[in-house]
Amino acid sequence: MERERVCTMKAILTSLMPFLLFLLLPDGTLSSDCPEACSCSTPESIFCFQRRSTTIPKGAPTSTTSLYLFANGIEGLKAEDFDGLENLEMLDLSQNKLTELPDRVFEPLTSLRNLDLSSNQITHISEECFHGMNLLERLYLYSNHIETIDPEAFNGLEHLLELKLQGNQLTSLPALSMPRLLLLDLRFNVLPTLGPSDLQTPNLESLKLGSVGLTSLNQELIGSLKNLHELDISGNQLETFPSALKYTPGLIHLSLAGNPMGPLKVPDLQNLRDLQELDISSLSLQGLPEEFPQLFPDLIKLTIAENPFNCLCPLAWFPRWLRAQSITLERTEETRCHFPPFNAGKVMERLEHRDFGCPTTTTVTTSTVKTTSTTPVPVTTLPSTTSIPGPREDDKDKDDDSPLPPVPASPSSSSMDPDEEQHFCPSHTCLNGGTCRLDQYGQVDCTCPHGTSGMYCEVQNPASPADAEIPMETVTVDAPDISSHQATATSILLDLHRYIEMRPYIRGIRLTYRNLSGPDRRPIQLSLPASFPEYRLRGLKPNSTYTVCASPLGAPNGIDSVCTEAQTVAESMMGHVAQFDDQRLTTMLVPAIAILLLLVLVAIAVGVVCYLRRKRAKGHLDLECEPSQLELDGVKVGLDNGALPQKQPQLMIPEPAVQNSNLEYEVLLLQDHCTSNNNTPSHKPSYF
Repeated sequence: MERERVCTMKAILTSLMPFLLFLLLPDGTLSSDCPEACSCSTPESIFCFQRRSTTIPKGAPTSTTSLYLFANGIEGLKAEDFDGLENLEMLDLSQNKLTELPDRVFEPLTSLRNLDLSSNQITHISEECFHGMNLLERLYLYSNHIETIDPEAFNGLEHLLELKLQGNQLTSLPALSMPRLLLLDLRFNVLPTLGPSDLQTPNLESLKLGSVGLTSLNQELIGSLKNLHELDISGNQLETFPSALKYTPGLIHLSLAGNPMGPLKVPDLQNLRDLQELDISSLSLQGLPEEFPQLFPDLIKLTIAENPFNCLCPLAWFPRWLRAQSITLERTEETRCHFPPFNAGKVMERLEHRDFGCPTTTTVTTSTVKTTSTTPVPVTTLPSTTSIPGPREDDKDKDDDSPLPPVPASPSSSSMDPDEEQHFCPSHTCLNGGTCRLDQYGQVDCTCPHGTSGMYCEVQNPASPADAEIPMETVTVDAPDISSHQATATSILLDLHRYIEMRPYIRGIRLTYRNLSGPDRRPIQLSLPASFPEYRLRGLKPNSTYTVCASPLGAPNGIDSVCTEAQTVAESMMGHVAQFDDQRLTTMLVPAIAILLLLVLVAIAVGVVCYLRRKRAKGHLDLECEPSQLELDGVKVGLDNGALPQKQPQLMIPEPAVQNSNLEYEVLLLQDHCTSNNNTPSHKPSYF
């Protein structure tokens, strides 16, 4: 009877181990709060990844705001699947097996703002499948098999900011009347003709039309998008440079890659001075216009890969220009020379000036290369040369890419007409208004205006505060012409009423803003029509200070500019902290009670062991279940000394405790090690 009690107590203690381990989980989340086969990192977010189930999981709490169900194998949806999820704001159903969307299926989700249905097998968008989603801001339908969209399918989505439809099988597009839409992605469909009636999106900032079969770009359509900053028309059939791009001065990102339009001409690019990223790869270009550096003063990234460049002297300026302006050349390994044979296959960015094969006497600017002969060939500007002097002392420390010195004139040239000598300088040799002349050695010497320096006046030095020229019409930062209010963690609403009222002559507004609190302080420019009294900057960093400047569209930078500073708010976590504190208080009390109960059971077990040892000492009981090593060592020492051990028993969690993906714990079962007719003690691990 006593033996059965001892083994029963040990079994009870063993069964308590998983329970105590569960109570001591860090987040204290109960399994009943999370749907089966899902994980809940926070009470508001549920992740169900690769559940291998064809239906929506049940049991999500009503407080859920984000539900991720990607790659679950879901084949169908019902409105009942979303009952009780009125607080849901993010629903990810991507990478499933959905083939259709029933009408009004998302109607219970009255707070939904983000819906991702990408990478499914949907073929049609019906009239009422998105009915009731008045607050939806982002709708992702890319990488499906969509062939048709009902003309009324997107009605009511007045707050939509982003719509992604790329990678489907669309041949026509319903009229999109979305006044707040900022991003529209239609790439990899078949939409060769798009007009202003198709896209009634006056605030659109990003339009992606890559690989849709365009043969021309509708000028009226592009002209209606006054706020357009990013345009992708790559991979189409444009045989000439689109004339519509002459009416988009606010473009920052432009991709023309993969069109059979041939060489680029300077007049086509003159109105794109605000570009920061340009992709002209795969255009069969053999060179670049010599005015290219002056056309794009704000360029940050350039992609010119997969073009058959002739790496000869007219392109010798290119690598040096990249380094001087710190421009990132994308796809560097794919930007190689095609001709001449000694440069074929070489990465163009890594070539030195001498590798372009320029003649000995070379005058190099950042945009063009002019050469003259070093042999005694009759010329009209200089007589035949007799010798080539070495470099001057002040030129010894210059970079290897510096141009070689020109051939000096013979003494007989001293009687040459000064006008003819001045004519020897190629046009535009000196940049930024510099004056070109030849020194006594026949070398080009540029007299640079104030604020510029370098061999060709190519370096523009920032003016010091003492001699900075302040435009007459510049308004100080404290001017009240623009102001900010209604700031959130990621957006700032600008009030431009007074700025527009005070300047009735302007045709548009250029907004320039930058983050003063982060490591990247590069300015970002936007173009707004003059009819915009308010504008909300989106995609900002939380708890950051931004400086925002407004100036008339088309005016030089700094003229009639008004600036202000605005602060985005910090992301509030107080609600979550309070909720977690209440849960943690509860989870601290429950384990404490359980441990107290365990101590009581341990005390009882020790008492029983003491009683059994006394009985055995008297010869009245022959145990078949030997005591553990703890009983033989720790308890025996305490009895021999006439007192119990001084340290309290400690709960030791078994070593092989493995957490699986469902927040369940697998613990090896503890064996009783009861032996029969064995007088040697069992050496089993002690857990208390």
